[in-house]
Amino acid sequence: MAAINLSHARLPTTLEIDVVDEFGELRRQPIAAERALTVYLNRREIVTLMTLGAQPEALVAGYLRNQGLIASRDDLLALHVDWEVESAAVLTRQVPEDLEQRLGQRTVTTGCGQGTVFGRLLNVTSLSPLPETRMSQSVLYQLLDNLGAYNETYRSAGAVHGCALCRQQDVLDFVEDVGRHNAVDTLAGRQWLEEAGSAGADIFYTTGRLTSEMVLKVAQMGISVLVSRSGVTQKGVELAERFGVMLIARAKGKHFQAIHARDRLVLDAVPARRPGDRRSQASSGRGGAGA
Repeated sequence: MAAINLSHARLPTTLEIDVVDEFGELRRQPIAAERALTVYLNRREIVTLMTLGAQPEALVAGYLRNQGLIASRDDLLALHVDWEVESAAVLTRQVPEDLEQRLGQRTVTTGCGQGTVFGRLLNVTSLSPLPETRMSQSVLYQLLDNLGAYNETYRSAGAVHGCALCRQQDVLDFVEDVGRHNAVDTLAGRQWLEEAGSAGADIFYTTGRLTSEMVLKVAQMGISVLVSRSGVTQKGVELAERFGVMLIARAKGKHFQAIHARDRLVLDAVPARRPGDRRSQASSGRGGAGA
């Protein structure tokens, strides 16, 4: 693969401010950074992203990849971030012939703040076939336990989402940002820029909702299992069925809700029911394999 001319403009993810707590005491408190970064593709302004600033090059590369504005890693020649002017300049061999038309067709999504996708991307009808990855209940529980070692920015400052590329119970790469879509874009960008050892990832984890845009981005990365501690949306369920993505929503502790999981979820660690627990099998996750 040809080398890409990259800047390395990482910034700290938190900063400290003075706060007064419930006891009336003044103390220093870390808060999450939030920086504006305007992306220019071959000198054409594309979008302004709000980000922590920890991995801006990967974020920009992943964003353009997931929006379909760069078709191949080989098209990417240079990507320079300059925080003094809050901009990212991207140089590519080519851009889509219908770039202006795509930029004129915007869909405001459910992304944190207001997400945007270009060119009716959510109307895509097919992708490369995804592997029908299987996952066992015991692996899911172990993965959730392993993820507890991450979320560094969230633990110190809150106000961020996290996403991870995983190989079964092993966490290969983890990213936090102020929006869940920034985090998934950064992971997609790191795949392209070869900054992370994520080869062989077969499960994607997010702290955010399983919406249509999240399902589409993960499917574009070639991953067919999507896990979240949050819930799902109708369009997310529809796209997951279309592309063959198994969703595991509201995964916390020993609880989860599996969707499109027939023959792919192995129930090998069913927890004992507590006396008086009236939840149905579906809501407790025991019906997930047939959902």
